[in-house]
Amino acid sequence: MLKEVLVVEGKMDTVAIGKALEADTIETGGFTLAPYTLRQIEAAYKKRGIIILTDPDGAGERIRRFLTERFPEAGQAFIPKRQATANNDVGVEQAQPEAILEALAKVRHHEYRPQQEFTMRDLFQNNLNGSESASVRRDALGAELGIGYGNAKRFLERLNHYGVSREEFTAALEKLESEE
Repeated sequence: MLKEVLVVEGKMDTVAIGKALEADTIETGGFTLAPYTLRQIEAAYKKRGIIILTDPDGAGERIRRFLTERFPEAGQAFIPKRQATANNDVGVEQAQPEAILEALAKVRHHEYRPQQEFTMRDLFQNNLNGSESASVRRDALGAELGIGYGNAKRFLERLNHYGVSREEFTAALEKLESEE
């Protein structure tokens, strides 16, 4: 049983998680979170901790940002879009149990004092911005590091806010390049 409570978007996400592991979930029901749901999340946050596991799409990102502002110490788990896509649908409910477990094994926490280890220059130098393959490379690297996909600005923010070290970044890049 997972100690933290997983915050997901819907009932089918809870079903998919149940196939991967035993865990309690709270379903947001989309972006219009009811006051009751927010109180449930807050109680779980204070008592057990929460991990936000939303869909890898625009709506999921909006929910994640909203919840992270309210609950800054929440864990962040990301399932790569390619592992959360099936039947022309994207979402946690589409992910295989292995993808869910992998995302939970790479949970990150937002840091109060973000480091400034990485700059836009790092992204340019490593073809993560400004090249034809940048988007694909950010997606693959984000999956490896457990920080999810984002445009260059968001990706840089996640590198610095989720405590990614230079060594982790370099090792993940080397792995990515060996697979290309």
